[in-house]
Amino acid sequence: MGTVNVPADKYWGAQTERSRNNFKIGAPASMPLEVIYGFAYLKKAAAYTNCELGVLPTEKRDLIAQVCDEILEGKHDDQFPLVIWQTGSGTQSNMNVNEVVANRAHEIAGKVIGEGEKTIQPNDDVNKSQSSNDTFPTGMHIASYIMVMNTTIPGVEKLRDTFFKKSQDYKDVVKIGRTHLMDATPLTIGQEFSGYVSQLNHGLKALKNTLAHLSEMALGGTAVGTGLNTPKGYDVLVATYIAKFTNQPFITAENKFEALAAHDAIVETHGALKQMAVSLNKIANDIRMMASGPRSGIGELIIPANEPGSSIMPGKVNPTQCEALTMVAAQVMGNDVAVTIGGTQGHYELNVFKPMMAANLLQSARLIGDACVSFNDNCAIGIEPNHSVIKQLLNNSLMLVTALNTKIGYYKAAEIANTAHENGTTLKEEAVRLGYVTPEEYDAWVVPADMIGGL
Repeated sequence: MGTVNVPADKYWGAQTERSRNNFKIGAPASMPLEVIYGFAYLKKAAAYTNCELGVLPTEKRDLIAQVCDEILEGKHDDQFPLVIWQTGSGTQSNMNVNEVVANRAHEIAGKVIGEGEKTIQPNDDVNKSQSSNDTFPTGMHIASYIMVMNTTIPGVEKLRDTFFKKSQDYKDVVKIGRTHLMDATPLTIGQEFSGYVSQLNHGLKALKNTLAHLSEMALGGTAVGTGLNTPKGYDVLVATYIAKFTNQPFITAENKFEALAAHDAIVETHGALKQMAVSLNKIANDIRMMASGPRSGIGELIIPANEPGSSIMPGKVNPTQCEALTMVAAQVMGNDVAVTIGGTQGHYELNVFKPMMAANLLQSARLIGDACVSFNDNCAIGIEPNHSVIKQLLNNSLMLVTALNTKIGYYKAAEIANTAHENGTTLKEEAVRLGYVTPEEYDAWVVPADMIGGL
């Protein structure tokens, strides 16, 4: 394969350098650091497991663990230069971690990198009882689980809670409803926002339901799922150590063949993220349309004015948080296509789209969590009803005539609405003129606040 020259100030070795030179695709170091940290957790857990099972000396365990802790502290972020677009098993990133751990351990032991026999061997010690085929899926599950738990779910829950408060605060603010973008019967802002709360709750439930599958660790399956070259009990014990070090409920995968060859847990989890993106897109679009104007649009909601919206139109303010959230939703929905295709690439005993699938899921999970917090803090919290506009649009709607259906029948009510629309008059004027109701009956029967149901 030829000689390669590794930069003198780097801990990585020949395999990392070859990959760096052979895959110059996209931005440098595009492999998410979360995956690297996932590797650090599993390498530390593997060292402890191998030591406990009698196949790795204590001093080597401690050196490996010390370097892994340094990686988790972010001290070596610049030592992982590889891109997503490498071999589909992530072999080069696995070796990148092995080489960094080995060389840094050699240095900790008081020796000079490149001189003398290595204190820790990348393959024989750091990678003991492992294969890239079971380490990468383990690393990406660790990274994905932690991202969803620590970023996505808290972000969505924060926005959900704000919408719930708004639904309570504005439960008595009656406005006109809209279906097909056209006027419909009334409801309250509180009821409308309660729909958003329900959407986010369903999305959270779906996302949380995927975590059990995502918590399964492939480690111990080695190359094809048989566990070749692992000591007895390794898979269960290493998962126990991963759970201990991460403080998350990780367990060994029930079937290692599935864990290496198929990444249905990633597909499933990203499917829940896509569902969340669809919900967030609907919510953000509703809010920006209801806030449109402020004078020539709908203008029912007042949203915070965070920054100037135009470089040429003075005083213009745009729904920037809504736009950001819907762009995030579009990105997540696009990522889901890539993850879906990646999930189809499990050929025999190995899926070979692992890095791409991991990177897309991590991006989507972070984007949704961050975007929900941004939307919450810079928009949702500050939403207020524009009471005068809401009242004007409500009273001007022809669909209030629906309240007369049970009194005079659908066809007479439709005649009132159509005539009022054609003549530019009010419903009450035409209802009385046509002789279908008296003024007193109209006032008693057409009361928007009585048309919102009991929810």
